[in-house]
Amino acid sequence: MKIFLLVVSILLIIIVLLQSGKAEPASQIISGGSIDLFNKRKERGSELIISRITLFLGILFFAISLIMEFI
Repeated sequence: MKIFLLVVSILLIIIVLLQSGKAEPASQIISGGSIDLFNKRKERGSELIISRITLFLGILFFAISLIMEFI
């Protein structure tokens, strides 16, 4: 079970690093940029797939961690 958790955590780290930065305009908050920070961006194509894989791996990591805690 620990090896499975290790594999999931490494995959989660890799997939998070592959995601594009959605918070790029956040640095403009400090400098006073007048950009709409909270505009809605639709994920399409590979971004959508990477986002769903990240969600799945995150839930899997959480579930395995809880199972290991109670065993």
